[in-house]
Formats: sequence, structure tokens, C-alpha cells
Amino acid sequence: MQFLNTQSTTYHDDVIRKFAIMAVVWGVVGMLVGVIIAAQLCWPELNLGLPWTSFGRLRPLHTNAVIFAFGGSTLFATSYYVVQRTCQVSLFLPKLANLTFWGWQLVILSAVISLPLGYTQAKEYAELEWPIDILIAIVWVAYAVVFFGTVGTRKVKHIYVANWFFGAFILTVALLHIVNSAAVPAGWMKSYSAYAGVQDAMVQWWYGHNAVGFFLTAGFLGIMYYFVPKQAGRPVYSYSLSIVHFWALIFTYMWAGPHHLHYTALPDWTQSLGMAFSLILLAPSWGGMINGMMTMSGAWHKLRTDPILRFLVVSLSFYGMSTFEGPMMAIKTVNSLSHYTDWTVGHVHSGALGWVGMVSIGALYFMIPRLFGQKQMHSIKAIEVHFWLATTGIVLYIAALWISGVMEGLMWRAINADGTLTYTFVESVKAKHPYYIIRTIGGLLYLSGMSTMLWNVIKTATSGKAATANIPAVAAHA
Repeated sequence: MQFLNTQSTTYHDDVIRKFAIMAVVWGVVGMLVGVIIAAQLCWPELNLGLPWTSFGRLRPLHTNAVIFAFGGSTLFATSYYVVQRTCQVSLFLPKLANLTFWGWQLVILSAVISLPLGYTQAKEYAELEWPIDILIAIVWVAYAVVFFGTVGTRKVKHIYVANWFFGAFILTVALLHIVNSAAVPAGWMKSYSAYAGVQDAMVQWWYGHNAVGFFLTAGFLGIMYYFVPKQAGRPVYSYSLSIVHFWALIFTYMWAGPHHLHYTALPDWTQSLGMAFSLILLAPSWGGMINGMMTMSGAWHKLRTDPILRFLVVSLSFYGMSTFEGPMMAIKTVNSLSHYTDWTVGHVHSGALGWVGMVSIGALYFMIPRLFGQKQMHSIKAIEVHFWLATTGIVLYIAALWISGVMEGLMWRAINADGTLTYTFVESVKAKHPYYIIRTIGGLLYLSGMSTMLWNVIKTATSGKAATANIPAVAAHA
């Protein structure tokens, strides 16, 4: 069905325009840092002998820039865009929404300054020190007020499923961030975790895996459930399946974190629980992927001529692949080979570049012309070029790391007849070198695609004018 309103609604899109532009800018910055550190692993001299350009300091800058700067800005932009159009109302407290933009950019700028200087809590995806953590919490509460306030003032009784995923992502990330970041300050940029030992590790990976599960999955599934049907011009294949997908996913994901701590001091039953829920997680994940793919029924021919739709469909392919690989790697016997190896890094990037990156790019290409009063992007040919650069880059990147990781794991566990190790650690590092070069080339291709997108976005934004007129309120089909 389709929700129609004969009246018109003025959408507050200025904040969306700013988030969308900065998402692309931070995407280029974050991926540039990623290529630099990938190159450092091939040629260590590129560390330049300086502490603030070393791999150990640039790596968390890369992850924070790609996840929270690029991914976060995309989520702010798309959630504000979708919630207005599916609820047929303008943003609740638009001035507060504008503050979330400036607050989020301040968080990112603080990360850009503090991480290379070595200020870190040394927690995966939660490295930022306590003053920045407080700022994140303030911005996030403001974000929740704007989003749920908009849902609460909606003109349509029905809450479209994309908003369910956005809402779950906002609430859960708030919970994860506040609990995991609990710390005792010991100076302006120094603190000690409120937890100790294995409890600290357990809380960290409850946070770390659910940052993947809710920030990088639930939030981006909200994007998928709106933009795939819109770009395909087809209704969601099964609305009932989307609701089952939602409840099954948000319940199951919360318990999967301990699979990061196999063969550690974490109690064995907790490790097994994490493994079991990780395996169960395959069902709702693939339910969502199939729902997205089947939405293309009757519209597959559009892939020949629509590169934006190609980005969205390929992102679903990577979502399905990554959510099969993740549960498989959570099995203890598989994990004994994969853990601490490049296989894990390949898995993360198949999800990050393939699923999150591609669905974000598709959504941004959909929104930006509309936000700037254009019928389409400045250059469709550039979108085509971007698609092939990105796809080729991902394939090179993850294939290289899968091969490197499995080889690495096998070399570590190889033993001679007398029980001594067959290979030294240095030999395993040397064996990975050619694959690291391929990984760097793959990353460079993906970065080239993002740079092409930035040029295309700037040309589109500057040749159009911001669409501020009243827009007929036609929400997404359910």
C-alpha cells in the first residue's frame, strides 16, 4: 500500500544536506587514512619515524573516520530524510537537529586531533577519551529527541519499518556507548575503565560487536528498507518478513559479542553462548537480505541502466555474504584458525566496504540530487565508474586478506614431528607481504571511487539549488 497526503509538508532538509555532503568528505578522508596505513604495512618506512603518523595511531583514526564520520553522517542524513517522508511531517525541533550536525562534526574533529596525539582509551571502536565521550552522549540524546519527536508527531498512524530499525539503532547505541564508556577520569585526556580484567573485555565486546550489530547493521538496514524500494520502484517484497526480521535481529544480536573472546579467560559457557547466538543470527540476517533481494522482483532489468540500484543490490549481496561468514567464524573450531589473522580483517571489510559502504553510497546518490533541486546527479557516467572502481577494489581487498589470513593461521599452527613450530612468526609476516600489496591496491581503487563521488557531489550541489519549497508528502510504500 502507499500512504498519500493531498496536503504538502515543508521538510527541514538543510541539516540533511550538510550531513550528506560531510558524509562524502569524511568518506574520502577516512579511506585515505586506510590506504596510508595499508601501505605502511607493506612499506614500514611510510611511518616516517614520527609517533603521530605511526600505524598504531592512524589505525584508530581510520576506523573512527570511516565508521562514525562517514557512516555516522550517512545515518544522520538518511534517518532525518526518511523519518520526515514516511511520517509526513517536518523534523521535530529543527534547530536541535542542526545542533546535532555541529556537535557530531566537533566529535569527529576532536578524534582527528586527539588520536594521532596518542590520547586513547585503547578500546576497539571506543578509543576516544572521556570528554569526547560525554559530547557524544549529549549529541546522541539530542538526536534521539529529534528522531522520536518526529515519529511522535507523525500524520500517519503506521510507523514504517525503516523507522523501527533507525529507532532501535539510536536507542541501543546510546545504551552501548554509555555503559562501555563508564570510566574514572584521571586528567583532562586520561581515564581508567570502570571495569577490570575479563569483565572489561566482556563489556568491550558486548559493545564492540553490537556497534557492528546496531550502528553498522540495524541503522543501515533502515536505509535498505527505504531506498531499495524507492530506487527499484517496487514495494517491499514482504512487509511481514521485515517485521520478523526486525524483532529476531535485535533480540539475537545483543548476545553474540562473546565470540570475540574464544579461548580467553572468559568463562567457557559465555563463549559457547556467544557462538550459539551467532549461529542463530544467520536466520534473521538472511531473512532481511532475501527480503531486500526479492524486492527487486519485476525490476531486475533496471540494473542494466541504473548504477545507483546496482550499488544497493551489490550491498545486499555483501550483507548476505558477511552475515554468513560471521556466524561461521564464530564456531570455535573455525575461530581457532581465523582469530588474530587477516581473515578477520577481510571479514570486517567485506561488511564495511561491501555492505555499509555500498548501501551508503547508493542512498547518498539517491538523496543528493533531490536535496539540491536536481533531477539526477551531475554525471551518471561517473557513478558507473565509481561502481566498478568500488566493486573491483572490494574483491581485490577481501580476496587478498582471506588468502593471507587462512595461510597465516595454517602457518601458526603447523608443527614438526618433534612438536616444534614449523614456521617462525617472522616467516608468516614475510609470506603475507604480496597480499598486503594487493590489499593496498584494492583500497586505492575504492578510495578512487569515493574521490570520483566527491567530485560528482560537488558538481551536483553547486549546479543545483537547495530544494526548500513545499513538497507533496508521499511516504514510502509499505
